[in-house]
Amino acid sequence: MLEDELLKLRFKRGDTDALAAIYDKYADYLLTLAAALLNDSTLAEDVFHDVFISFARSVTRFRLRGSLKAYLAKSVINRSRDHIRKRQRNTPAPLDESQLPPSSTTAPDSGMIFAEQSARAIDALSQIPDEQREVVVLKVTAGLKFRQIAALQEITVATAQARYRYGIDKLRSILNSEAE
Repeated sequence: MLEDELLKLRFKRGDTDALAAIYDKYADYLLTLAAALLNDSTLAEDVFHDVFISFARSVTRFRLRGSLKAYLAKSVINRSRDHIRKRQRNTPAPLDESQLPPSSTTAPDSGMIFAEQSARAIDALSQIPDEQREVVVLKVTAGLKFRQIAALQEITVATAQARYRYGIDKLRSILNSEAE
């Protein structure tokens, strides 16, 4: 991506417009990724902003040779992992309505069904192991390919595929057992 290479060069030179362009280009993607990993939109925003502030402060030592998108995604994933570990050490907070994505439908019945299905999916995701949940979220929500996921997680492509398959199987099992 030539555009990203130019943005990295301008950012390294201290151009604040480049930083703003990077923010605008990747904000939605990174927020979606964090929200899917954390199941908490408020915490996702905090994680995203922490990552971006750290990124902005790194201008003097910035030496990225690879993909800017992958670097930012990995930063969000790592910060999300830190919060997940911290959450696991503490008592888990119950899921509330404010954590559900807004419904784009106007029919009340459709909105209720969507909210219920979303809550079930979020609950099921929270029940599978972190490694599997992360791969499923990166594949389904972020739309990454297995080789990209493997690079982000520093695992083999086969391991990423296996975690995805096992994660999907566990989700299917959890959701099917709830339906009965």
